[in-house]
Amino acid sequence: MDRAGQGARRGMTVPAPDDAAASFDPLRPRLIRVAYRMLGSVADAEDIVQEAFIRWMGADRAAVREPEAFLRRTVTRLCLDQLKSARVQRETYVGSWLPDPVVEAEGDEDEDVTLPLLLALERLTPLERAAFLLHDVFGVGFDEVAATIRRDPAACRQLAARARAHVREARPRHAIERRHGLELAEAFFAASRSGDMTALGAMLAADVSIHSDGGGKRPAAPAPILGRSNVLKVQKALAILFARHGSQLVRVGLINGLPGFVTREGDGELQTTALDIADGRINAIYVMRNPDKLRHLH
Repeated sequence: MDRAGQGARRGMTVPAPDDAAASFDPLRPRLIRVAYRMLGSVADAEDIVQEAFIRWMGADRAAVREPEAFLRRTVTRLCLDQLKSARVQRETYVGSWLPDPVVEAEGDEDEDVTLPLLLALERLTPLERAAFLLHDVFGVGFDEVAATIRRDPAACRQLAARARAHVREARPRHAIERRHGLELAEAFFAASRSGDMTALGAMLAADVSIHSDGGGKRPAAPAPILGRSNVLKVQKALAILFARHGSQLVRVGLINGLPGFVTREGDGELQTTALDIADGRINAIYVMRNPDKLRHLH
């Protein structure tokens, strides 16, 4: 007798395969957020969540009281496995590594999970990252965190506390008002493309830095560029290239929680620029040029 028949004899309703998608799909965006925050890769996050869906299809769904908790646990464990190989890949990465850019829509509420915070998470152990994200970012209780990462609640509290101490400096203390941040991003685009170094210099903090990720696929600085004078030298040289080859503004918006913009450059490829702003000045400029990390934006 098949499973449905056995369930009918016991007076139980056994979910049909179609029910798996019906219960999973509303949770998919939240699960992708968890996986992306863990991995920093949109493509890997989508693959992890799809694997979780396959496991959900094969699970005894009638016995799962809280599908979201069950699936969040599944996704987190898959991410922990993935991070083991990700660390090896980071060691052989060409140039600076930045997480995939996510351009957030109006009304998104994850603006405190900024690009500097995502970079700070890279310095944590996988378990510290999981405990911190689940508890501090997604509001999961320590009992569930413990069940997810297979540690006792006291150990999970310690993991989250250690992580919190490491990332404290990366969290925005005085988040810039969204509209002002986007206005500054538009002004930065205009000045950097026109070559107005006076206007550009007025926007930059003294210790500003540029971090660019080409992944060995497109030209990018192999290491961060530090200090206002060095950044202005680079921007002056880039302005000549922009004038020669073109740089078209596609949209202005929040990129990984930071004000920024998407452009189409002279080679036809997309590029994102995100600005870390404090006290009205730009502290850091994050430029994504790796085409593999920009595919999802197309």
